[in-house]
Amino acid sequence: MTDTVKQTQTALEAATGHFKEKLGGKLGKYKCKEWGIDIYYKSTSSLAVENRIMAFQQQGKTAEALVESVIMKALDKNGEKLFKATDRATFLHEIDPNVIIRIATVLNNANADSVEDIVKN
Repeated sequence: MTDTVKQTQTALEAATGHFKEKLGGKLGKYKCKEWGIDIYYKSTSSLAVENRIMAFQQQGKTAEALVESVIMKALDKNGEKLFKATDRATFLHEIDPNVIIRIATVLNNANADSVEDIVKN
């Protein structure tokens, strides 16, 4: 194995290790007073998840992108998804859009300094 191959493998291991550490970190928590529940979330998500959300945005489907963010990123206290893909139509037609926007904003800005700063904006 050449030095270049070893260096590439080491760099890739470092990158994946860093991401696994972030994914395994402490969950953030947002108290949704309108729904009377706590919504938990990770400080980061995979590029595959972000790609699904961005695909809606690029198509000009802002509402669908917000809903996708909530469906893909909202977790319970055990780190399990709160919602399923089959809940999409319910979100789009039967749930207060202002609440969806607020939750999606928190989930999509999980790397920001604090949830309170996000909600204020």
